[in-house]
Amino acid sequence: MRRPLGVTVSRHIMDSQRLHPKATGDLSGLLNELIVAAKTIGAEVNMAGLADILGMSGKTNIQGEEVQKLDEFANRTIINRMARSGYLCVMTSEEEDDIIPVQDGYTGKYTLAFDPLDGSSNIDVNVSIGTIFSVHRRVTASGQGDKRDILQAGRKQVAAGYILYGSSTMLVFTTGEGVHGFTLDPSVGEFYLSHADIKTPERSKYLSINAGNRPYWQQNVRDYFDLLGEYDPEKDRPYSTRYIGSLVADFHRNLITGGLFAYPRDSRNPDQPHGKLRLLYEASPLAMLIEEAGGRAITDDGRNILDIEPEDLHQRVPLIIGSKADVDEAEEFLS
Repeated sequence: MRRPLGVTVSRHIMDSQRLHPKATGDLSGLLNELIVAAKTIGAEVNMAGLADILGMSGKTNIQGEEVQKLDEFANRTIINRMARSGYLCVMTSEEEDDIIPVQDGYTGKYTLAFDPLDGSSNIDVNVSIGTIFSVHRRVTASGQGDKRDILQAGRKQVAAGYILYGSSTMLVFTTGEGVHGFTLDPSVGEFYLSHADIKTPERSKYLSINAGNRPYWQQNVRDYFDLLGEYDPEKDRPYSTRYIGSLVADFHRNLITGGLFAYPRDSRNPDQPHGKLRLLYEASPLAMLIEEAGGRAITDDGRNILDIEPEDLHQRVPLIIGSKADVDEAEEFLS
C-alpha cells in the first residue's frame, strides 16, 4: 500500500493497524518502543567522536569478539527500553549468551531478537552501521517466555527491520505488507516516510562479497562467483563489486539499487562449519525484508533462509541474499 511522502512512522503504523480490525495495538506499540530506542542510539552514534565512546569496552561477547563501547551502549539501550514495554515475553541479543527475561509484571505476547549494532568493527572509521531486529509471536502459553519462543523459523516472523545510522538515520521495516523506509528529521526528532513500498530490482547491479575469502570457499561457490566476474553483455556482466563490510549497509544499498550480497561458509573456520552470519539476528530478519521487497535469500547449498528451524540462539548460516533473478541463478548453479 503506497502512502504519500510526509507521513510519519507513527501515522504509518497507526494506519496499518486500522486495516486489521482485530489488531490489539501491541505490535504497533512494540515498534514504537523500538523506534525510541533507535533514536537514542542514533544520537549517541552521531556524537561518538566527541563523547569518548569510540573504541573497545574491554569485554567480549558470546562470539568471542571484543565488544565496542557503542555495542554495549546500544545493547543496554534496547534491553532497558524493551524489558518494561509490556509487549514482550522474552528477548535475545547477539551480544548475550542466553535469553533475556523481561521485567516481572510486564510480559507480553511477542519476542524480540536483535543485533544491537551490526557492522561495529567499522565504528572507528565512521562507516554506516545499524540495528537489526526480528519479532515473533510467542508460542508458550503465559508468563516469562523461554527459548521455545525465540527458536522459531524466519517464516513465522511478524515483523523485521533495521535502523541504519549513516549520513542520515533510516528505519526500514516490514510487518508482512511490503517494505517501507523512513528517514529521521533530526530537527524535530521524527521519522518521515521517504521510501514507500520498496521493491528491489529483479537483477543485480552490484556484487557485495569479501573476495579475500575466495580460496576458502567450496569449489562450486568459487566457480559461481568467478562467473559473475566474467564478461557477458546479455546479463550485464561483469558486476561491479561494492563491499563495505557492514552487512546492514551492504544490504541497504542492494535493496534500493539491486544487488547480491554473499557470505559463504569458510573452510578456515572449522568451528563455524555452517557459516559466519547469525540466523536469528541477521539472516532471518533480512530474508523477510528481501522477500517482501521481491528478492530472495538462501544458503550456499540452496536452502531458503526463512524455512530454517533454528536450534541454537547463536546458530550461524551461510547467506546469499538479494535480487531474485540472481539468487535463482545461484540456487540453480549451486544445487
